Amino acid sequence: MSLSHDLFRNRLAEGIAHLRTTDPVLDALIEQIGDCRLMPSRGASPYEGLVRSVAYQQLQGKAADAILARFIALFAPASFPTPADVLAADPAVLRATGFSTAKVTAIRAIATKADAGNIPDLAGAQAIEDEVLIARLTAIRGVGVWTVEMMLIFTLGRLDVWPLNDFGVRNGVRAAFGLPEMPSRRQMAELGEPWRPYRSIASWYFWRTAEQQPRTRRKSVGTTTNGDVAR
Repeated sequence: MSLSHDLFRNRLAEGIAHLRTTDPVLDALIEQIGDCRLMPSRGASPYEGLVRSVAYQQLQGKAADAILARFIALFAPASFPTPADVLAADPAVLRATGFSTAKVTAIRAIATKADAGNIPDLAGAQAIEDEVLIARLTAIRGVGVWTVEMMLIFTLGRLDVWPLNDFGVRNGVRAAFGLPEMPSRRQMAELGEPWRPYRSIASWYFWRTAEQQPRTRRKSVGTTTNGDVAR
């Protein structure tokens, strides 16, 4: 069952208290950055969450925001296109919004699976464990682990997602812990263990930390590993 926003805020407060008690580095980050503004999209389906995640693969937020807005505008006045809407649209028109051919292919693949009933609705997804959803949804062309992880965080409101391949999170960890280079997957996994079951909240703070780094050190948040497609 989906958490109400009030209950989610309570969980956020619990998570922040846990992180501050567990790790002095995160305690300092939380003190510096302030309240966590992580909040899942109200009523969005896993299908919509996956499409939105694809839009942000390998792109800075503002660029992805603009492309996604143009994509959604194609289907106005609908707030978001249905799978059938996407499949009926000319791929060239979708490409003209700024999506790469690979991203259009991925979005159409997501729409095809959703239209066939192979992507669970919001209530169904809430009853499925993270790893099961990741395994099921990464079978879709162009959908990798990162794409599903972002859907888990920003659509389903899962609070213990730790995206090991996310550049922004890794860069935030590097900066926060004063590491000489980007942490490896093994380092990331080890660092994140004490933060369970609130690693999504830690991720949010590391994203904000990465945003504060000099522009020359910043790259896109997404990753092309595990099947994700790049723009």
